Amino acid sequence: MKEKYTFAFSYFLPLLLTCAGSVQKTDIDFMENSSYCIGVIGLGYVGLPLAVEFGKYYPVLGFDINRKRIDELQKGIDFTLELDEPMLRQVILDHVPTATERGLYCSNNIDDICNCNVYIITVPTPVDKNNHPDLRPLYKASETVGKVLKKGDIVVYESTVFPGATEDECVPVLERVSGLVFNVDFYCGYSPERINPGDKLHTVSKIKKITSGSTPEIAEQVDSLYRSIITAGTHKAQSIKVAEAAKVIENAQRDINIAFVNELAKIFNRLDIDTHQVLEASATKWNFLPFKPGLVGGHCIGVDPYYLAQKAQQAGYHPEIILAGRRLNDGMGQYIAGEIVKLMIKKDIVVKGANVLMLGITFKENCTDVRNTRVVDIIRELESYDIKLTIYDPWANAKDVAHEYGIEIITNLPEEQLFDSMVLAVAHKDFLNTDWRKRVKKGGIIYDVKGCLDKNIVDARL
Repeated sequence: MKEKYTFAFSYFLPLLLTCAGSVQKTDIDFMENSSYCIGVIGLGYVGLPLAVEFGKYYPVLGFDINRKRIDELQKGIDFTLELDEPMLRQVILDHVPTATERGLYCSNNIDDICNCNVYIITVPTPVDKNNHPDLRPLYKASETVGKVLKKGDIVVYESTVFPGATEDECVPVLERVSGLVFNVDFYCGYSPERINPGDKLHTVSKIKKITSGSTPEIAEQVDSLYRSIITAGTHKAQSIKVAEAAKVIENAQRDINIAFVNELAKIFNRLDIDTHQVLEASATKWNFLPFKPGLVGGHCIGVDPYYLAQKAQQAGYHPEIILAGRRLNDGMGQYIAGEIVKLMIKKDIVVKGANVLMLGITFKENCTDVRNTRVVDIIRELESYDIKLTIYDPWANAKDVAHEYGIEIITNLPEEQLFDSMVLAVAHKDFLNTDWRKRVKKGGIIYDVKGCLDKNIVDARL
């Protein structure tokens, strides 16, 4: 570790950094002949792991507008559970690092990031209630960086966007706020995030990284910077737009494939065929793609295709397959709820007033993230039948769920309580080795959305 850090700084040569106006060079020599001081804007699921990885080798300033988040991180606490306390404490500093000091200092004070010469923006890019891209977090982050941007600095965006967003949407904000000229006074890059929340195997340094820059020289600088921490290697794209497009189609492709399998599940359910058994048989062919049916939520797969679709529509093309996949996947919650109710009726379970246990509300297993979780769609639909739901998720934060959705959950399940029926919505590891039949009354049903429970104890699965 120490040897790699020494190499990085001997390669880029040390330079004491000062605030705005101290560096007057406007060509590539600035970055070639200096060390990096990195500012990471946004310390969520994407920004924090990246800041920690860079902090092992460089001086890093992590910036977030959430003061509570900053206070927790400085104490070594990460509510996302992506990084444990010992790992954080190895990197966290209690002061702004010097130009030759590796480590991460987290702050919500813009003055603390004025000495950085590389800014990496990792804020969310959600959609609004009409599924239109919401670039407000990106604009605000660009304004923040614009206030401290200096000649020679590089701004790298990691947030998922449509092709052209960096140069057409973000650069004008940087120019307006800073008063500097793009590709003369400052430069940009794009390196799309590939964080997989809850995945402790494919961590940030072990996933190959796409990089790009606003000039060929800057593209090489950005690529070399990421290469210094990404052990899986990098792929330097030919342009920022190519890198943006590559990211957005990664998730659109997965969305479409899942939609196809979800449609198969609907078909096979009518034919009384177990979809998971069909997929298991099909997977024996070497080039069969192993997608499974289910809910498609979160801040990536369930959102990014809308960014590509809107850009396509602006260009005069109406995407058919992309939006059809979105419609199908967005309707799976209602479909699953309908199947549960029909099964309850067939089992002579009184639907109105039934006590049903719902296992999980996060958007995926083994993570705390509840953003854009489609489990909520099942909950809303079941509640429309006057079903009484007990929603149990030991990973989720009850306050966050209540704030985001107005839904009450529990994080501890009373041992004595029995339920009329049960639904497994999220495949948390906590749920997999429990005999849930003991928690359901005689004659009650168990519906397995994820297809991960022992099929001998479930009445149906998606």
